[in-house]
Amino acid sequence: MIMLCTFALIVAALIARLAYIQFVQGSELQKKAFVQQNSGRIISPIRGTIYDRNGKKLAISVQAGTISCNPNEVANNKKLTVDEVADALADMLSLERDDVYRLITKKANSAIIKRKIDKETETRIRTWMSENSVKGINIDEDAKRYYPNGNLMSHLLGFTGDDNQGLMGGVEEVMDKYLKGTPGKILSEVDARGGAVPSDSEKRIDAQDGLNVVLTIDETIQYLVSKSLDKAVEDNKVKGGAIGIVMDPNTGDILSMVSKPDYDLNTPFAFPANIQVEGLDPSEWVERSNESVNILSRTVWRNRAITDTYEPGSTFKSITTAAGIEEGVVTPDTITDDLPIKVTGWPKPINCWRVGRPHGTETFREAVYNSCNPAFVKVAQSLGIERFYSYVKAFGFMERTGIELKGEAKPQFQPKLKEIDMAVASFGQRFTITPLQLATAYTALVNGGRLMKPRLIKELTDSEGNVVEKFEPQVVRTVISEQTSKTVRDILEGVVGDSKGTGNNAFVRGYRVGGKTGTSETTKEDVYIASFCGFAPANDPQIVVLIVLMDPRGDSHMGGVIAAPIVGKIAEDVLSYMQVERQYTQEDLKAMTEEVYVPDVRKKTVAEAVKALKAAGLKYSIEGEGNNESTVVEQTPKPDSIVPEDSVVLLYTYKPESEQTVEMPDLSGKTLSEAINTLNRAGLNIKISGHGVVYKQQYVAGQDVRKGSVVLVEFRNLDNVE
Repeated sequence: MIMLCTFALIVAALIARLAYIQFVQGSELQKKAFVQQNSGRIISPIRGTIYDRNGKKLAISVQAGTISCNPNEVANNKKLTVDEVADALADMLSLERDDVYRLITKKANSAIIKRKIDKETETRIRTWMSENSVKGINIDEDAKRYYPNGNLMSHLLGFTGDDNQGLMGGVEEVMDKYLKGTPGKILSEVDARGGAVPSDSEKRIDAQDGLNVVLTIDETIQYLVSKSLDKAVEDNKVKGGAIGIVMDPNTGDILSMVSKPDYDLNTPFAFPANIQVEGLDPSEWVERSNESVNILSRTVWRNRAITDTYEPGSTFKSITTAAGIEEGVVTPDTITDDLPIKVTGWPKPINCWRVGRPHGTETFREAVYNSCNPAFVKVAQSLGIERFYSYVKAFGFMERTGIELKGEAKPQFQPKLKEIDMAVASFGQRFTITPLQLATAYTALVNGGRLMKPRLIKELTDSEGNVVEKFEPQVVRTVISEQTSKTVRDILEGVVGDSKGTGNNAFVRGYRVGGKTGTSETTKEDVYIASFCGFAPANDPQIVVLIVLMDPRGDSHMGGVIAAPIVGKIAEDVLSYMQVERQYTQEDLKAMTEEVYVPDVRKKTVAEAVKALKAAGLKYSIEGEGNNESTVVEQTPKPDSIVPEDSVVLLYTYKPESEQTVEMPDLSGKTLSEAINTLNRAGLNIKISGHGVVYKQQYVAGQDVRKGSVVLVEFRNLDNVE
């Protein structure tokens, strides 16, 4: 009886165990069995494309194979030994032989040997496999990232790692979850030893490709800014880096963000030849080492527009101006002066920058033109600490902007604000902000008073181009009134347009540029930061442009001297590209009809030629490679030609094999602004006769004309023609 009971208990226990295995663990065990019996190889999804606002491709994925292996099958090859397979693969893939051997003898169903091989290598391996009946080596679909513009948007885009995941800052990292897609898999049955089972049971789970990201960036504007910054860095011997930002003040869209030095996104770990680091030897450079990555991270990989903070200097006076006007403590016509002003807590009186040559009594408008520090201290004192800092905060200077990029630095202010802190802050000292914060604040200054959140990501699209998600412009808050914004625009236009204004080097005929200069010191002796923040057209701002040059070592470190001309050049190029019509004053038209002689600048250095042309009232364009020390070999127009003031002279740093010509555009019926923009884009100058719209042009449309030629264009007011 006892034996029967014991037997019954054992049977019951076995039944219970079987039931548990079948009904409780069955699903899990089936999964384990499936995994053990199936060898899986990953199918990489196609990473989404990154586009600029006009649909130009900035980051794309191109086809590239992944080489993997089934170690058990490799060992069973009849023609080749494992050692021979390792030798061959190491040679074709440029890998260490021992590393390959370790992978193909690994105790696993599969192992990846190398990703992102090019088509030529893939073909070579396939041929070798076919000729030697090689088993256990797989070539699967993969893709590698390619950046068509190289350096152009390195800090904005960032780059991907070997696994196609966003690795280093930029859009690639912050939008990785949308871009990366979902991997697929190829499943094939394997036997107990891990060898492939000949059957038709191979299963394919397709990858789901990533979404595309459309940016607010305009590739052409980015190029124009980058080109201007490169020249500025060279001309002014800039040692600490340079930043250029262009924003649409009405939407907060970032049209361009450039940081120098930059790097090639296609070779991000390469030796940074464009920087100087003490003790850095190219021959000792080891890519991807801890030391090299550390150097890259603190130099060329750094997006200075958002990671670096600096004292904004006099560019901040525009903010003090807006606060004072909004609160009614000052008007453009308020009488003030630049007499030194004593502030509690400061050992010396605060002077105007032009000590020894005082401006004396002046209106507040003139004080802004002249950038007189005491006038701004008085405005801040009239506001008081609480009101003054409420505007500092409202303009966004006490918080990050929230841009869709990692690494944005936080502004730095004194923890306990005193009267002296407010006094020097009124002209942009003793606190630090990022360049992007200043550019963003200027959007509110000039767009009617609305602080816009910087927008870099415009929308997400699928492979068919359908919009999956749209990111709308965001108003953070209203800071000042429309009327105050209008008054500030008017004053800042005078900073550029008035012959005595500190920003007159940003003047562009036909485009009403406004803005404010800035020159600030750093904690290091004799190290300065030159800047200019401008906008245009002043009556209807379409762009805000900020240029910051850190530690210039050239002839000047003053923002009005070296940064303002760059903003003027960028504003002219960008507005012309955007086809914004120029608005000429009578003074402009008069100046444009004045003619000058073209000096002979051949055999001069580029720097000498540029200086001579500027002195003659002419502009220039450099044709060919070279720098400031390159020699001018040829020029167009020819020396002693008589041309209108502001004409562009082409400087060749090489001997053209043949005469360079362009096709004459059709100017029929165009306004003066349209005609000038059209000819500028074609590389031609204009000589004006009459007024109204184009009635006649010197060369017929479609005719080949020497590049740089002056074209006589006749205008008539057709409304008054009987």
